[in-house]
Amino acid sequence: MVTYAELPAPVRAVYPWPGTDLEVPGGRLHFVDEGPRDAPPVLFLHGNPTWSFYWRNLIHELSSDHRCVAPDHLGHGLSDKPAGWSYRLADHIDNAVRLVEALDLRGITLVVHDWGGAIGFGVAARLPDRIRRIVLFNTAAFHGPVPAEIRMCRWPVVGPLAIRGLNGFVRGGLWRATADRSRFAGAVAQGYLAPYPRWTDRVGHLKFIQDIPIEADHPTRPEIDALERALPRFRTTPTMVIWGLRDFCFTPAFLARWRQELPQAEVHALEDAGHWVVEDAADRIGPWVRDFLART
Repeated sequence: MVTYAELPAPVRAVYPWPGTDLEVPGGRLHFVDEGPRDAPPVLFLHGNPTWSFYWRNLIHELSSDHRCVAPDHLGHGLSDKPAGWSYRLADHIDNAVRLVEALDLRGITLVVHDWGGAIGFGVAARLPDRIRRIVLFNTAAFHGPVPAEIRMCRWPVVGPLAIRGLNGFVRGGLWRATADRSRFAGAVAQGYLAPYPRWTDRVGHLKFIQDIPIEADHPTRPEIDALERALPRFRTTPTMVIWGLRDFCFTPAFLARWRQELPQAEVHALEDAGHWVVEDAADRIGPWVRDFLART
């Protein structure tokens, strides 16, 4: 496990928040909690293989007048990476609910990306009265096609060697999940790589991949089914969708589905951004989100 003090100095310079911890079943959940404690809360939920570092630019943008809470899911970032934990979607949702309740967050703006979408809508389905707005970045809370290269990561031997042995999901993300690779050098690349120096640190990456419910009898399939059924409850919730169209995983077909599920959503579709859209379009996204918060 890597601590904040062990992050490279250039990473700490752009991500200057040691954060704090919450004990949950399975270990220690690390999270950033920045901004006035009595300000409107923004809950940031990352995906795989990112961590709260992914949200740093938005935290800088909003924390002067919003309470910005950004956990690292177990197995990611500066949280514990237990070998024996389940890493099922339902248990990630449980941990996020525990965090919301421990901090007594209300009037939440829910900001989600990748697996954070399923986790976040799980939180919203359980605590609907606490959700005020939603901001979506390249994510899903419903079933959809899974790219062949991600399916390959589920193969026995191949998956563990690539993901846990070679840190392939992070390294692949720095190459494949971005539209402008020039942004991913120096402190940014170090920030994504730093929490995962060893085989044991990469367990969460593989477990998230294995938890994609491709098979009809996969134990997480009923959880996604329940999320799909719950989506109509949020058709009156102010929602903004910011989507990188050059995403090999969450393709424009996923965006079309979101337009159907949440027709009230304001949509920004970016031709020049990929899966890690918050990195590719950071200069535009901060003002868009701040404006959205101000007028909803």
